[in-house]
Parts: sequence; C-alpha cells; structure tokens
Amino acid sequence: MTYKVVIIDDELATRKLIANMLKNSDAPIEVVGEAGSIESGLLLIKEEQPHIVLLDIQMPDGSGFDLLKKIKERNFEVIFITAHEEYAIRAIKFSALDYILKPIEEKELLHGITNALEVIEFKMDTSEHYNTLLNNIKNENKKLVIRTKTSVYVIDIKDIVYCQSDRNYTFFYLMDGKKILTSRLLKDYEDILVQSNFIRCHRSYIINLNHLDRYDRRDGGIVVMKDGSEIPISRSIKDKFIEILESL
Repeated sequence: MTYKVVIIDDELATRKLIANMLKNSDAPIEVVGEAGSIESGLLLIKEEQPHIVLLDIQMPDGSGFDLLKKIKERNFEVIFITAHEEYAIRAIKFSALDYILKPIEEKELLHGITNALEVIEFKMDTSEHYNTLLNNIKNENKKLVIRTKTSVYVIDIKDIVYCQSDRNYTFFYLMDGKKILTSRLLKDYEDILVQSNFIRCHRSYIINLNHLDRYDRRDGGIVVMKDGSEIPISRSIKDKFIEILESL
C-alpha cells in the first residue's frame, strides 16, 4: 500500500525541498499535493484524503492549529513544520505529535514520516491525538500520548506518579500500577511535566508532587511516593527541593 502525503506551507521553496527529500525515501509514500495557505490546504485535504499532512504552523491566513480546528474528523497524521520554537512546540510535545524545525534536515523529516507510518500501520486511533492536542492547547484536563512499540497510550498527566530514565528509554509509573515503556528520552518530557507540578529530583527521575508522600532524610535523602516507591534525590537539587516542599 502507498500512503498519501500532502504538504501545506506558504513557502514554495520549502514545499519543493520537502517533496524532493521525500522522493529519496524508501517509505511507501507519495506526495499527492501541495498548498500554500489554510484555505487551499483544507480543500486539498478534502480532495485527496491524505494519510499524512506536513503542516506549517504560521501562515499568512492563519496557523496550522486553525486548520485543524476546522476539521471535525481527522483521519490523518500530522507532522508540524515550523521556524519558531515557541509555545506551539510545547503543545505539540504534549500530544507526542512529531514536529520539524526549519531549516529542515532530511534525516529528521524521514524519521518523522517513519513514526507517522508506524501509527497508521498499527491502526491507532488518530482522532485521540487530535482531541488531546486541542485539549492541551486549551489547558483542559492535560493528557499525554505515549507511544510504545506496539501501542499508543493516552493518559491523564495527573495519573503519572513518576518517570524513570533508562538510558535511551523512559518508564512511566501510573496510579493504577501500570508501567509503560517508551523509546523517548526523559528530557523530552521534562519541559511539559514541570508545568504540571512535576519536578526532576534526580537525573534519572521526574516525580509528580501531587503523589509525594514524604521526604525522608535517611541515606542522604530520598522521597517516598504514595504508592510506596522510593526515589533518590540528587545532592545538587536537594536544597531547592526542600524549598519547594516548604512552599507547598
């Protein structure tokens, strides 16, 4: 099966660059159309029914988010293209959607395409990604979409007890005892989580302060979570951590 790709970006040179890069890919994809605005992009999506949309964030007649809000049922994967690493990037990361910063690198673009195809081929519910993205933009009941080798999990951030780094992988430990492993780095989630009352107490751990039971001074200092987990605290952050506890 060949998967259809459309490119929506107001810069003609960028569209052509992306199209040429995708021609070098061994992935089963075909660029079936290009658009330079929100309105023409909407028409293109309606006509071609693509599997993957490469979408610029800032365009003269609106943003990529404006385009998404006008689509009631989304049955395609989105890879955002942007020259600005601003608020939008955090919203994108919340939903684990791929994004590429300009100037575009071929390796990064093809990696994004591969990720999108994995989701499609495993027949994941892409509408859940879309709803999660919009909810997070609105700051409503923040969720995190976590991709594993075989599944896509949509979880409430408040249900995460702590995260643990294991080299190039991250474990998520949830309230219900579930343990989820993803191939993303812990640092990929840090900026997102610290905005929701999490703190990195160790180079290998980020904890949810809402699930903190107590700080224990033994063994140089550890935190005990409400589920009984014991998490070490780095010496470099101990004083700051205690200040945060006293301010709660």
